[in-house]
Amino acid sequence: MIFYYSGCGNSRWLATELATRLDDGLRFIPDLLRAGTDSYDIRQDESIGFVFPVYAWAAPKLVQDFVTSVKWNGHASYVWFACTCGDEMGMTCRTFSKALRKSGLAPDAAFCVQMPETYLCFPGFHLDSPESESLKLENAARKVNSIAARIAARAKARDLIIGTFPLFKSYIIKPLFIRNVTDSKYHVNDDCISCGLCAKVCPLHNIEMTGGKPSWQGNCTQCMACYQYCPRNAIHFATYTKDKGQYHFPDSNKT
Repeated sequence: MIFYYSGCGNSRWLATELATRLDDGLRFIPDLLRAGTDSYDIRQDESIGFVFPVYAWAAPKLVQDFVTSVKWNGHASYVWFACTCGDEMGMTCRTFSKALRKSGLAPDAAFCVQMPETYLCFPGFHLDSPESESLKLENAARKVNSIAARIAARAKARDLIIGTFPLFKSYIIKPLFIRNVTDSKYHVNDDCISCGLCAKVCPLHNIEMTGGKPSWQGNCTQCMACYQYCPRNAIHFATYTKDKGQYHFPDSNKT
């Protein structure tokens, strides 16, 4: 089984591609959290995988919370995870592996795939150029075959993109990021057409349409799906997203 989380579609694409190649099932982590899932019965000889985006050089908090809150009944024959990142993953492998071991799931393999940038909520953060975006997507399409082959062979593998100053980024910046995750700075301008797509694509169901306009409810992971999918680019985060453009995984209209 593959458990995954995605906001703007990059990790959803990776999870779907791997599930297809491995003939495996897919479960969307936010749906399981909403359902109150607190246990999972591992079948004999079952492989367990996790796919998620890197947020501030770590796994998203909701993904780690899911892993550590679920009682994993039985013994997985193979445990792996694959993350997507704009540039680098920092110490994600170490921190997420620790969460897995805490839950009795000893990781056998870890992979990282560069995908186009999505996060724009700070000054200085920008989307990739069209050329860089295309190159990342082409490279990812090639890399997924290699990842699937190694998972199918149940290989002990590490294919990581750690980057520079990983300890500082994952252990100093990441906690600051988590403390400052908020939806209070999201707002909508007069270009909004009240289509409700932002509420539909929000993986946490954190947006309600009030008087035809989106209203954020305080349960945000700052995936930026609402901003990136808006057909009129009417949603913004403070002034940080002004004139920065939009990206979500091509031909994807849901997380």
